[in-house]
Amino acid sequence: MRQLIVNADDLGADGARDDGIFEAIRAGVVTSVSVLANGPTSRDALRHLRSLRSMNVSPGVHLNLSEGKPLSAGLKLLTGPDGCFLGKARTQQLLLSPEDTLLAGEIAEEVSAQIKALQDEGMEICHLDGHQHVHVFPAAIRVVLEPAEQYRIFWMRIPEELPSPPQSHECPDDLFKEGRFFSHLAGTARVQLQGTSVRPTDCFRGLYFKGRINAPLLQEFAGTIPEGLTELMVHPGRVAEGRSSGPFSNFSTVEREQELEALVHKGFRSALSKHGIDLTPFPQRRM
Repeated sequence: MRQLIVNADDLGADGARDDGIFEAIRAGVVTSVSVLANGPTSRDALRHLRSLRSMNVSPGVHLNLSEGKPLSAGLKLLTGPDGCFLGKARTQQLLLSPEDTLLAGEIAEEVSAQIKALQDEGMEICHLDGHQHVHVFPAAIRVVLEPAEQYRIFWMRIPEELPSPPQSHECPDDLFKEGRFFSHLAGTARVQLQGTSVRPTDCFRGLYFKGRINAPLLQEFAGTIPEGLTELMVHPGRVAEGRSSGPFSNFSTVEREQELEALVHKGFRSALSKHGIDLTPFPQRRM
């Protein structure tokens, strides 16, 4: 059996992104979402998500340690003088460092705060992943696993995309290097899940699709889905009207809208049907 979870990241980033994600849900293509607990529109997005219960979408937490303001007060290492997270590059450098007791404590505090914030809004968290894959970095993975088990979150994204595409396969050099980087981190992190109640899907795809998803690519992808449970990471959205200065202001771009149009294109669903692929949310319990 070949099953595909189409997971839309960054729900709660802004209204335009949320609009695009909900369009893809209503079209029956997006079967799972990851919510930014500190996103500016997360509360409104969760209310809308609850109104779509009949669509059977699995909600997850999109752990964020790099953008915007944390939900915990008094963080010293993860934030700058303005009280906000340090941004992508500085956070990744910090999380690549060897384990540090103070840093581990801050990560644990913020991860638990984000999980609890979503639960307090009535969200039953089914799966966990990380904004910019922060959860698989060396300083974070073991720290993240503890609250995942505590809150009975059975699924965790391991963004290890194997085999990687040939570097010449229409994949820009910087994207290829980034994909290899995250796959290496994820492969190391996967070992930490052994012996826990948390598991990954059998296969993950999306690192090398970033910013270049179109209808032909998705239709070609449908024919490559292997046996088992595969997660496809996507980032659909609509272009934001006007200017925004928030932490996620660059999220609602033309590329997001192109990705949305590709996902809802009838050719993608036809290709999945042709190859016998079942669309599914994350299972509510371990398989």
